[in-house]
Amino acid sequence: MERTDLAEFLRRRRDELSPQDVGLAAGARRRTAGLRREEVAQLTGMSVDYYTRLEQARGPQPSTQMLSALARSLRLTADERDYLFRMAGHSAPTRQDASPHVVPALQGVLDRLGDTPALILSDIGEALVANRLAVALFGDPTELTGHARSDVYRWFRVEGARDLYPVDDQDRQSRALVANLRVAFGAQGPRSRAAELVRVLLDESPEFAALWERQEVARRFEDHKVLIHPAIGPIELDCQVLFTEDQSQALLVLSPRTSTAAEQIRLLGVVGSERFPVRN
Repeated sequence: MERTDLAEFLRRRRDELSPQDVGLAAGARRRTAGLRREEVAQLTGMSVDYYTRLEQARGPQPSTQMLSALARSLRLTADERDYLFRMAGHSAPTRQDASPHVVPALQGVLDRLGDTPALILSDIGEALVANRLAVALFGDPTELTGHARSDVYRWFRVEGARDLYPVDDQDRQSRALVANLRVAFGAQGPRSRAAELVRVLLDESPEFAALWERQEVARRFEDHKVLIHPAIGPIELDCQVLFTEDQSQALLVLSPRTSTAAEQIRLLGVVGSERFPVRN
């Protein structure tokens, strides 16, 4: 672990970010344009003392999970993230497979979407980061591990994962998820996490296997959705998707379609997500 280099790198990246860059209010009486240490700690989910020790080159070795969170908080590029990992004494994550590292440009857009549900997905349907309203609508899928992180796996293998969708729309959603996964499988190859997910689902889900045989290949996100929240009921939403250039990640934005839906979204922010499980 290169503590001095790590500390200098963190300080410089923090100094180069403004509160607006990460979706925070600037506030008054700021002596510098950069982020404060406590703001980075808040964004990352660590204590201020822990982060301060890292910047003072006297902290313990961060875990890979903590480094991934820091990379997102500091809006690091893939190259910068790899450097961060190496300075902390870890191998850089492979780029061949789907990665939890969020593309900074997408994160920047998400930071500005506070009044409508929005989340960033990997190409195998993993929620990499979600805003407050998305968590209130879907639960928090970013806390899941293993195959269950993928919405494709949950859709075919987890009881209750389809409850958010009307029954008459579930067949379409099944086909869309499988077609999306085939795109990722084609892009990543036979030794990728996408391929591993396909093998697991072929073994465990006859329904998935039947749809996989259809050979449908498409990135499908329905323009109009109706999602059923357990406390609020059916919500009519328009769906917009913004892909990265290599299409490895997508920002999914769900905006209210009607004035009634807009009121439901406001209510969603009040109801929150504490009582509800993760859904697809």
